[in-house]
Amino acid sequence: MGSDKALLRQNGQTQLSRAVALLEAQLERVFVSTTAAQADDAERSQFDQVVDRYDDMGPVAGILSAMDMNADVSWLVLACDLPNVDEATITYLLENFSPDHPATAYRSTHDDLPEPLCAIYRPEAREVIDSFVEKGMNCPRKILIKSNTHLLVQPNPAALHNINTPEDLAGTGITLAS
Repeated sequence: MGSDKALLRQNGQTQLSRAVALLEAQLERVFVSTTAAQADDAERSQFDQVVDRYDDMGPVAGILSAMDMNADVSWLVLACDLPNVDEATITYLLENFSPDHPATAYRSTHDDLPEPLCAIYRPEAREVIDSFVEKGMNCPRKILIKSNTHLLVQPNPAALHNINTPEDLAGTGITLAS
């Protein structure tokens, strides 16, 4: 993308602030996953943080670090590069969360595979994630594919379209500026 997606602005608000606000409306407490290098930046430092304890592991580092911080709770994970995610998407995930599966995630509208960065990970998911990481698999999507994941159909098919490239950004129909 060429820039920090968390800092991209939509209607005067950063993507990070927007994601936090969506979660704060429905959750008791919200944390922002950061690397040590990001922890003191002006945007992230205003929020409670989970600082990655694992290097070079991508998003799974944040999931594991959160579980290290509190192993007894379920963690709702939400990426900050989802400009169309809405309150209804979060509500539906919370209302349809399965206590019988290690993770609950949406099924992608692009390929029917799990969306690992709008998902809920139960404490039992830790053992599952660890077993894959020990084998060198750090991709949360692949972990959910190979796990007993409860998959949901998205109520808003566009909600989880992420922005990874300038082309994706242009395709949102939303004007974002860093």
